[in-house]
Amino acid sequence: MKNFKYILTSLLGILLLTVSCQDDEATVGDLLTPTNLQVTATIVGQDANNPNGDGSGVVSFNASADDTISYRFVYEGNEQTNSVGEASFIFSNLGVNSYTVTVIAYGTGGNATSTTITVEVLATYAPPAELIDKLVGNGSRSWRIKSEQQGHFGLGPVGGTVPTEWYGAGPDEKATVGMYDDRYVFNSDGTFTFVTDNTNDDPTMDTSGTVFGRDGLINELGGSGGTINGADVENLPFNDFSETWALIAPGGVETITLTGDGFIGYYTGGAHTYEIFDRSVPNELILRTTDGNGEFDWWFIITSAEPSSGSNFQTQYNNLVWEDDFNTDGAPDAANWTYDLGDGGWGNGELQEYTNASENVTIEDGMLKITAIKDGSGNYTSSRLKSENLYEFTYGRVEVRAKLPASQGTWPAIWMLGANFDTVGWPVCGEIDIMEQKGQDKNTVLGTVHHPGVSPGAGDGATTSLPTSTTEFHNYTVEWTATEIIFLVDDFVFHTVTNDATLPFNNDFFLILNVAMGGTLGGDIDPAFTQDTMEIDYVRVYQ
Repeated sequence: MKNFKYILTSLLGILLLTVSCQDDEATVGDLLTPTNLQVTATIVGQDANNPNGDGSGVVSFNASADDTISYRFVYEGNEQTNSVGEASFIFSNLGVNSYTVTVIAYGTGGNATSTTITVEVLATYAPPAELIDKLVGNGSRSWRIKSEQQGHFGLGPVGGTVPTEWYGAGPDEKATVGMYDDRYVFNSDGTFTFVTDNTNDDPTMDTSGTVFGRDGLINELGGSGGTINGADVENLPFNDFSETWALIAPGGVETITLTGDGFIGYYTGGAHTYEIFDRSVPNELILRTTDGNGEFDWWFIITSAEPSSGSNFQTQYNNLVWEDDFNTDGAPDAANWTYDLGDGGWGNGELQEYTNASENVTIEDGMLKITAIKDGSGNYTSSRLKSENLYEFTYGRVEVRAKLPASQGTWPAIWMLGANFDTVGWPVCGEIDIMEQKGQDKNTVLGTVHHPGVSPGAGDGATTSLPTSTTEFHNYTVEWTATEIIFLVDDFVFHTVTNDATLPFNNDFFLILNVAMGGTLGGDIDPAFTQDTMEIDYVRVYQ
C-alpha cells in the first residue's frame, strides 16, 4: 500500500509539472560561470629601488574575467565589491610582510570563480603615542558624533580641503535619523565596537539599534528596512557589531582604517578609511572619507566627551540694552565706535597699520566689513574699532554674529578690555577674548581671559572646532556674571572661567573688533595674500 501511494503521488507530481511547463513558456537565461580570471596588484611607490613600495602599505588590485557581473576582493574580513574589478587595501603591519587577497568573480545565477594573489608590502608608519592615547585612553574610549557642533556632519568635493564645503549640518539637525545615539569604541587590542544605540543598554544589554547611510551603499551592510529620504536611508535596523581598527599614514596623512562593515557616523562604503584632518582640539577629531561612488568627501566631527548642558544653555540676560546692526551703509556710527590707529606691533609683533580709511572699514549691505590689505609696497593695513568712552558696561551677555577671514596669517578678534586700561595697564585691567582665531588654523576658534594671575604670556582659554568659520556666519557669545565667564559658539558652551572678587572682571569693559596680521597668533602670512575681510552682522549686549 505504501509503495502504491508513493508511485501515485509521484505520477501526480510529474503531471502537474508538465501542465505547469505548458502553461508558462518563460525561459531562463544561460547560467554562466566566469572564466579567464586575471588579477594584477600595484604596490604604491614600487620601483627598482623600492620593490615593496614606499612604506605607505597601499596596494591597488585590478581584476578581469569573461562573463562576469561583479567582483569581490577579500582580505582578513575586509571586503570590497564592485562591477569594475578595482579595489585598494592598506596593509599596516610594520616591515615587509606577505598578504594573500582572494578575488571572486561572479557570473549569472550566482556562479563564481575565484583565485588568490599574494603581495609583499612594506609598511613603515608607527603612529605617535599621543594619537593612540587620544583614541583609546587607558584601554578603550567611546566616541560619538558631536551633534551639538555646527558642521559636525557634511560633504564637499573629493580632495577638498574645506570641511563641509558644500553642506554642513546644523546643531542637532540629524536628531531623528539614527546617528546621534551611535557610539564608536576604539580598544587598545585593535578591536572596534560599533554600538548602534547607547541608550538601551540599561539595565540589561540590548544590541539592537539603527544606523544612517547613503542609499545604494548602505545595502552593503545586509540590513533591511529603514526610511528612504532622498539619497539617505534613515534608521536602518542594525545590531551592535565589532571589527578591527588600525592607524596608517598613506602619503603622510594620519588615517584610521576599519575592517569589514566598520564605519563612523554615516555609511558611505568605499575603503572604510578616515583621514584625520585635524586632531588639535582636546577630545575631538575632524575626519573625512571618500564614498564608494567616488562622488563626495564626507566630513565628521567626533568627540570622546558625552553631551553636556552646554548644548542646552539658558542665559540669565534677556534685556537688549545696546546694539549695532550695521544697517546704514558708509562709515561705522561715531556714537558707537572710535578707533585705535597706527602701527608698532601692538605688543604682539603684528605687522599691520590700523587706519579708519574706508578701504579698511566700512558698512555695506548690512554688514560691518573690516578688511586687511597688502599694499603695493608690501605693507599691511587694517582696522581696529572700539567702544571705549562711548559704551562701557559691567556684566551681561555679548553676542556677535560674524564670518571670519580665511587667509593664512590673518588674526581676527572680537574682544573686551577693562575700561581702566589707561590708568592701570594690561593685564591688570583684564581682557576677555570672546573670539580669536589663529592665522594657521582656520578650523578652530578660541575663547580666553587674561589677568595678572595668568598673564603676561598666558591666558585661561579653550578652543572649539568650527570648520565653517570662514564660510558661514556664527554667533560668538560670552555670558559674563559676577561668578562665571562662559564662552559659547552658536549657543554651545566650550569654556567656563570662574569669576570672583579677586579678579578684574567686576568693573566696566569696552568692546573691540579687529583683524591683525601676523604676530603671536597670526603667524606666517601667506606670501600670496592681497586682502581678506571679517564680516560682522551685528553686535548686541543683553543685561
